[in-house]
Amino acid sequence: MLGIYLSGTGNTKHCIEKFVQLLDKSAKTLPLENENVVDEIKNSDTIILGYPTQFSNAPVMVRSFIKANDIWKDKRVLCVTTMGAFSGDGAGCTARLLKKKGAVILGGLQIHMPDSVCDSKLLKKTAEENRKIVIEADKKIEKTAHDIQNGKYPKEGVSFFSHIIGLMGQRLWFYGKTSRYSDKLKISESCIGCGLCSQLCPMKNIEIINKKATPGGRCTMCYRCISSCPQKAITLLGKTVQEQCQFDNYATGNTEKGGTI
Repeated sequence: MLGIYLSGTGNTKHCIEKFVQLLDKSAKTLPLENENVVDEIKNSDTIILGYPTQFSNAPVMVRSFIKANDIWKDKRVLCVTTMGAFSGDGAGCTARLLKKKGAVILGGLQIHMPDSVCDSKLLKKTAEENRKIVIEADKKIEKTAHDIQNGKYPKEGVSFFSHIIGLMGQRLWFYGKTSRYSDKLKISESCIGCGLCSQLCPMKNIEIINKKATPGGRCTMCYRCISSCPQKAITLLGKTVQEQCQFDNYATGNTEKGGTI
């Protein structure tokens, strides 16, 4: 078994690491951008694939990775999505792509986690509310792992009905935001050129040019850079950073910026 994930603020990383450890303590988990991830998939028969849902769709980086690599035939895959409020068929978006590549879809799991869009007031909750969300998510992961060990796989987001809900609920209205990589990343004059965003970006989409961070056109909307910038100089969907989101803050009660992704 192998766990692979795209994680922006740490939500999906936590869920996949916890889930995989409960299923197989000897299994590895790797971020999707890891240089060895393709070889690890080739050498594994069962894959737990995790990513954040974006407007009832999978991130472009995840979809591009599936399409670009012919490594999925006969692989047993469970699709896991994290969501701030609504997913619809977030798990089904990759399940359908993987089926076309010859994968065997074991099921789908959709986990409510703290919202990661930190440059908008929409869906924002208090730290205590977010901690409660994490506690409930952990309970769901533990129950699902127990069910799988007893031969029962979750089927969330992979049915035709879920497909219609995701399509009509969000994807049709917001498809322009998720159909391709974004060139909308904005970096203000408060940038000090520290280079942290460039180091964190899974797409290598940010360069330091003339001592200032400069974005390209391949943003996968993961929110790593926005949530970690010490100057709060980066925005994407909104115009001002409202709160920098990190999973470790919710898990530990720490209100200072920090944590892992």
